Amino acid sequence: MGKKSRVKIQKSGSGASALPSPKEMMNLIVELLQKCSSESPSASEEWEEYIQIKSLVEKIRKKQKGMSVVFEGCRHRHFQDLVSWAKANGSSCDGLQIGNFGKEGYGLQAKKDIKAEELFLCIPRKMMMTLESAQTSVLGPLLRQDRILKAMGNVSLALHLLCERANPTSRWLPYIRSLPQDYSTPLYYQPEEVQLLLGTQAIQDVFSQFKNTARQYAYFYKLLQTHPAAAVLPLKDSFTFDDYRWAVSSVMTRQNQIPTEDGSQITQALIPLWDMCNHTNGLITTGYNLEDDRCECVALTNYKENEQIYIFYGTRSNADFFVHNGFFFQDNVHDRVKIKLGISKSERLYAMKAEVLARAGLPVSCVFALHASGSPVSAQLLAFLRVFCMTEEELKDYLVGDSVNKILNLSNHEFPVSWGNEIKLWTFLETRLTLLLRNYKTTSEEDSVMLQQPDLSAHARAAIQLRLAEKQILLKSLANGQAKLMHFEKKLAEGMPLPCCDNGGMASCENTNCISSDQGVDVWAGQGV
Repeated sequence: MGKKSRVKIQKSGSGASALPSPKEMMNLIVELLQKCSSESPSASEEWEEYIQIKSLVEKIRKKQKGMSVVFEGCRHRHFQDLVSWAKANGSSCDGLQIGNFGKEGYGLQAKKDIKAEELFLCIPRKMMMTLESAQTSVLGPLLRQDRILKAMGNVSLALHLLCERANPTSRWLPYIRSLPQDYSTPLYYQPEEVQLLLGTQAIQDVFSQFKNTARQYAYFYKLLQTHPAAAVLPLKDSFTFDDYRWAVSSVMTRQNQIPTEDGSQITQALIPLWDMCNHTNGLITTGYNLEDDRCECVALTNYKENEQIYIFYGTRSNADFFVHNGFFFQDNVHDRVKIKLGISKSERLYAMKAEVLARAGLPVSCVFALHASGSPVSAQLLAFLRVFCMTEEELKDYLVGDSVNKILNLSNHEFPVSWGNEIKLWTFLETRLTLLLRNYKTTSEEDSVMLQQPDLSAHARAAIQLRLAEKQILLKSLANGQAKLMHFEKKLAEGMPLPCCDNGGMASCENTNCISSDQGVDVWAGQGV
């Protein structure tokens, strides 16, 4: 097992900057906190703000060079210690080992044939780092007193991880030493790599993630220097931005949710060894056994000896994977791009449209998804667009008399409101998609050429893959919409009668593919593995 190095301080005369004075560092921290606490800028000013915050962070990082707690050697040297520690603590993991899978990185590897749905890994609670273990740790008093830590479990877990990393007797050291020394989340991107994301739907999340992380770091730096409960923490004298960025990324890419011991609530946790699994398409195969108080994972499919064992992280878009997990998944059947739609309150027919939408179970403002697989336009999005494009007479028809079946059929492709309504909605969607595509700085063809460059960095490659995937979904949606438009224009020209609306319509339009535009989003927004 590798030894933890001492905290390294680069001194003047050694080729590095002298240790900054407390006053000098605090001035930079205060400046960073003020900059990150300002109101959100307009979309055109976000890049400039990002560069300003990045510049301040780099000044701080330069002053802190050599001050982070580090472990000797590469992480793979600690994998066997991790497995041995897991077994000693009651984990069932005899049929697997940790392997290197090239571009996919490290993952779990079968040591024998494993059948689909076979239980191959169990991790007891005592191995996990949770909010409960944080409460009983040296960090506990501060967690109970600080309002930010009380409200943000992921931040509490990150500081818990840092405290344990700095503790030479921590029971989690075999796990912590096995973690990556850095990550591929956008927090580690250089400005020229982030610039590749301009125009994508992920860029605002990337800007927000960096700004929030910088603000949190500045806040906790001040807190650790001034709060009485922080005096006993091992972070007080060495809490660098690089340390916090590492902890944030560790939690963001690995945290998951488990029930509390009594099963009454959900808490956040880091689950050692299990979090080595890489992602593929499929179904959730991990659950929590409250009776045995352990996380249990069954095989997603049949695995032969030496094959990589995958799990399914959930129905996430590639933008989610990119921002919160640090990778792009090429074959993501759940990939999608967002399209925000809403009815203006100043519109003359607002009240009538709002009422029809309410009866259909839809809000007046919503972020919908255009899907990579299957039909790009979901039933929910279709229903919204139909109401959005209704005339006053059509709205009245859906509000008076026996309109239940009509409301139910709003999400049914087989029963248009009218040929004119269909033409209007597909024309509107075509315009919106065309505008979205114009936001990108490059074409799909240019992106494909760039991806052929052999010297492209891993970060740049992921960024270009993401923006290309977004364009492909938008282009597919555009082609689908144009075909629909031509189809309904032909129906209208031929004077075809509308299909009869009967009792065979779809059930109520459940709002499963719609995210309310005012729904709160966590700082890291995700519970990824």
